[in-house]
Parts: sequence; C-alpha cells; structure tokens
Amino acid sequence: MQQPLNILFTASEVVPFAKTGGLADVAGALPKALAKLGHRVVVVMPRYYSIDKSALEHVPGPLGVPMGPMGELWAGVYKSTLPGSDVEIYFIDYEAFYGRSGLYADEHGFSYGDNDNRFIFLSKAAFQLAKKIGFKPDVIHAHDWHTAAQPALAKSRFAYDGFAEAATVLTIHNLQHQGVFFKGAMDVMEMGWEHFNPYEFEAMDGVNLLKGGIAAADAVTTVSRKYAREIQTPEFGFGLDGHIRAHAGKLYGILNGVDYDEWSPDVDPYIVQKYDLGDMAGKSACKTDLQRRFNLPEWTDMPVIGFVGRFAEQKGIGLIAGAMEGLVHLGAQIVMLGTGEKWAEGFFSDVAARYPENFACYIGYSNELAHIIEAGSDLFLMPSLFEPCGLNQIYSLRYGTLPIVRATGGLDDTIQNFDPAARTGNGFKFYDATRDALYHTVKWAVDTWRYDRDAYELMQRNAMQARYDWESSARQYEDVYYHTLYAKRVKNYQ
Repeated sequence: MQQPLNILFTASEVVPFAKTGGLADVAGALPKALAKLGHRVVVVMPRYYSIDKSALEHVPGPLGVPMGPMGELWAGVYKSTLPGSDVEIYFIDYEAFYGRSGLYADEHGFSYGDNDNRFIFLSKAAFQLAKKIGFKPDVIHAHDWHTAAQPALAKSRFAYDGFAEAATVLTIHNLQHQGVFFKGAMDVMEMGWEHFNPYEFEAMDGVNLLKGGIAAADAVTTVSRKYAREIQTPEFGFGLDGHIRAHAGKLYGILNGVDYDEWSPDVDPYIVQKYDLGDMAGKSACKTDLQRRFNLPEWTDMPVIGFVGRFAEQKGIGLIAGAMEGLVHLGAQIVMLGTGEKWAEGFFSDVAARYPENFACYIGYSNELAHIIEAGSDLFLMPSLFEPCGLNQIYSLRYGTLPIVRATGGLDDTIQNFDPAARTGNGFKFYDATRDALYHTVKWAVDTWRYDRDAYELMQRNAMQARYDWESSARQYEDVYYHTLYAKRVKNYQ
C-alpha cells in the first residue's frame, strides 16, 4: 500500500468558481477524485472579482508574495471546499491583478497586458500559501502556461523552502496557448537568467512560460493519448514540437474523465424526462422539448444534430460554415449553442433567419441548454481542427447522442467509427479538415439514422455503456505521481 500524498494543485480556473474551458472542469473534478483515493489535495486559484467573497471563509493575515523588481506584494486569502467534497481550495485575493471583468481578457477580447505578472504572482503565491498553512507537498501539479513557472520555481527561487524535494508535474490542456511575454519576466520570476536559454524559457528573445515549464517539470502530462502524440508533430506542436520530442521520455497522455453525477440522462435535473438504456422513451420527449425551446417544427421523421461549444476556428466553426448550405438541405434539424468569433455569431444568426425550420442557434452559453441539447439531439457535431481531450463527445455517448467528430486528440481516442459490416462503433469520424469531409460524414450519419435504424440503435447501446469516469483518470495520475516521486528520490540519493 502506497503512502497517501500531499498534492499542491494550482490552476487559473476551477469549476464551479470560474471557467472559460476544459481546464476548469479538470481542476474542479480531478482533486476530488484524488481525495477519494486517500490523498490530501490543496487547490489554489485567484479570487477573481466574479467570485463572491461573502460565500468564502477569510484566512487571517496577509500573504506576502515576492515579485522581484516589483517588490513584495501583499494579498488576502480566502478558503472554501470543492462542492461535494472536503477538498480545500484557497483563493488569492489581489485587486490589482484579479479585480477585473474577465479572467484573461477584457470584455472586448483583448488580453490583459500584464498577464505574465498576474500568473507568475499566482504561481508564487501558491508556494507562499503552502508555507503559511504548513502544507508540505509531495507533488506540485501545475496546469497550462498560467502556472507553468512552478516546476522551475520549485527548483530555484523556492528550493530552500523545501519545495525542491517535491515531484513537479505539468499538465498541458491546450498547447496553442503558451504564455509568451517580454523577457523581463525572468526578473519577476527571480529564478536566475541562466534559465533564459533556448532549451528552457527563451523563445525569439522573449519568455515562453510553457516551454520553460516543460523543460523543468519532472513529468509532463496531457489530456489524451492521441494528443500526446500529436503535439510532437509540426501540425499540432505550435512551434514546440521539437522541444516536446526532446522531453518525450517524461510525457504521458491521460484522458480526462467526466462527472456522471452531472452528465447522465438518468439523473439530469435539466431535462424534461429522464431515461436510460432500459427505458429510452424519455429521449423522444427530450427531443420534442428541444424542438419547442428552439421554435423548430416538432418533426419526428428527421434527426436533430446538436452543437455546443465556442465559436472558434479550433472547434471547426469554419468547416461548419463552409458546409452549411449543404447541411441545411440534408433533411435534418441543426441546433447550435455557443459564442465567440463575431463573424460566426453573425453568420449562424443569419442562417437561422433564412432556414427557421431546419436551423436554430442560441448566441451565448447556458448550462441548462447544454444539457437539453445533449439529451434531445440524435447526433452531436464536433469537427474540431484539434481537440486535446474534448468533453462533449463523452457526454454525448452517455446520452445516446451519437457523435460526429474529426479524428483528432481525445475525439479519436473516445469515438469508435461505425463499421457497417461488423455493426460496431459508437459514432462517426472523418479525418481531413475539409468542408466536404464534414458534409459527407454528417450525411452518412443522417442516412444511418433514417435508413438503418437497427445499426443506429446498436451504436446507441454501445455509446451509453461506455464509461470515462474520473476514478480511472485519477488512478493514472496517481501512477505518474508515484513513479515520478520515486525516480526523483532515487536520483537525489545517487
């Protein structure tokens, strides 16, 4: 029996307190799954001013955070627990950095010019907080560029505080965003300019926080096995593929889990009628409810195709737009929920006005509508250009809503293509990032729903029986923690 671990878990966003993407889902769920395995996890995040501090417990005494030439900055600290658990989460309260309208950018989409200082501050504050509360971590788990400085900080600026003995793990949730800033960030990190070199933090005479984190971390993980391979290629590496290949020996792909207490049609409080494999009648009721909510004709002789996601190029929005004239004439109804690039919001709103019987969209985000779309759709579209893990395709499986995906990242790992001869599969995949490939795959799915209902229902059963829970993912992270910690201690004693 392995000894339980102390894990310091720092992230820029955590569900349900703040979210812009999948990072928040992981940061809100993985610590709870690790705690169930017997580990003590302390989570640290900013106290953005969208988070009501009256619902939090104030931790007495200020927290001093050294910021190099900026001097020592003093923050407040608040405390709570992750919902449904005893996992402690601490909020770093510093108005100059976090008292803003957005997490990373303003209401117009412009990134804050001091994001380097904001998140170096968070990375350092987590170490200072651990000292303040007497928490000595065995593992320091950082996430994306926002806290990617932590592995190097643990071995340099905070080494003499005992953090050098901890195993450092960095998870890459999306390699596209790397945290590239002016090289003066080296002074703010206070780890020494010897780390400003092409093998660590230096990139085109600037600082690349994620690059430095990959070099310094004892282990690097990403959120699916396929994505771990993809980021070592020029197509998906965003300029870091060679750097990642150089560190491939410590790279692991661990698929994200999902919370089936929230995303399952037999317990979902948002849907009009619950259902499961033993009784699927509720799914028809959910389809009718979805059509009513989006003012679509309540036709039963055509499938509904759902989409929930950001209107961003990464999500394949350009492919959908390019194929739209064909899609609206396939004999299906399409429902989209999302917000993002302004051209896309305008384009899809216009399509909805021109084809009110076959297309509807909601510009914005609604968790309730996301659940209703998952339950009421027959098919679910995710044509991402790249997708580190993806969650909606896994939700769709559980709801018996067959995914139509591009075979990339976690989409490829979780969706098994329909094989008409073997009658196997749980969805439909295409490989080329083209509008023709998307159109013909959607047509294939629609035709299967319409003309081969036995095959469609067989795939539904396959899909609904699949499980991607957080316990399985947490055990894989646990293995990485123990392996990395053991290897580090052996190396230190040699």
